[in-house]
Amino acid sequence: MTYRERMRESIIEEARAILPEIIELRRALHRNPEVGLELPGTKTLVLEALAGLPLEIIEHETTGGVVAILRGNAEGPTVLLRGDMDGLPLREDTALEFASVTGDTMHACGHDLHTAMLVGAARVLSARRSDLSGAVIFMFQPGEEGYHGARFMLEEGLLDSAGSKPSLAMAIHVTTMFESGVIAGRSGTMMASADHLNIVVTGAGGHASRPDAANDPVAAAAEIIMSVQSAVTRNVSVFDPAVCTFTMVEAGNAHNIIPEQVALRGTIRALSAETRALMHELVARVADGVAAAHGATAKTTFDHSYPVTVNDPKAAAELMLAAQVLVGSERVVSLPDPIMGAEDFSYVLQEVPGAMFFLGACPPDLTPETSPFNHSNLVRFDEDAMVTGIAFHVMVALGRLG
Repeated sequence: MTYRERMRESIIEEARAILPEIIELRRALHRNPEVGLELPGTKTLVLEALAGLPLEIIEHETTGGVVAILRGNAEGPTVLLRGDMDGLPLREDTALEFASVTGDTMHACGHDLHTAMLVGAARVLSARRSDLSGAVIFMFQPGEEGYHGARFMLEEGLLDSAGSKPSLAMAIHVTTMFESGVIAGRSGTMMASADHLNIVVTGAGGHASRPDAANDPVAAAAEIIMSVQSAVTRNVSVFDPAVCTFTMVEAGNAHNIIPEQVALRGTIRALSAETRALMHELVARVADGVAAAHGATAKTTFDHSYPVTVNDPKAAAELMLAAQVLVGSERVVSLPDPIMGAEDFSYVLQEVPGAMFFLGACPPDLTPETSPFNHSNLVRFDEDAMVTGIAFHVMVALGRLG
């Protein structure tokens, strides 16, 4: 058995040994999910789980974020490992024995697993402290689900926590898209940008029986929705795609009244900064033009959300190699295309070479084709996949600092 194989077996064995405690932590987090930037209960559970380890703890002030720093026995580079902690405003219907007790919030995206796996990695790496030349920053992040938690932590000095800027940043995201224990990633663009779209179409209200005596903004809004879809296909390259989806139409309060205004809301996703900017200009131009053709007006605004998540090529190759060593090449997937979801780990990857990879956690009684997906009120994850997640964190850190 080679040194690399012995190291892999040892790390997996160490991760497996602490799995019962990690499952217990994960289930405690799952029962009590919290949403947003301040997660007091979650933060308490994390701090209790880290107690007794040789870590420097920094509690952020602008958010409920926690930074734990592990310093090796010799000088060297710094590696950052991220685990997000927040849940979603969603009622859980899984019937799990440890289902959410809040009634209106749920860990539907696996952040409870991310947090538990990062605690597990901190325990394993702490026990291997003498093997490390450098430092590990464990980033326990709130507010990933639309609250820009990573950006706030960066603004509060995350990257200077250990004294030197990280040379590598890594995040794992669980998914039911793949069988449990499968690792998937790619070089370059990994996930899309995300922006909230708001269009207010203003006409003139009136009686529904006399649309000729009013200026119906509903008709203009309907045409804007369809015209934007056509404009995207005619202006955005199929090799650098984008998506504009309208998800909310708000207008009127009676069947016989033409309203004065219609509010359209939706999301724009793009795979490059250039196409992201093009989409903003395109949607606003189409909305203005269509509204003007109806004698109405359209006010278009964008709430900028997360930038494109881009995996550094060298970092992605490093993680891919570590994954292949850990689980075997046959259980590592090189994604042919990016994912149109968005991630605020993108803020970290704008500052530090790094990568985000997916970890399959489809329950063994389901298949990736039949399993509810992330953000579903029915989604379940295989807790055994956390062994692979813990070991993957450790393998990457040791690969850079060992």
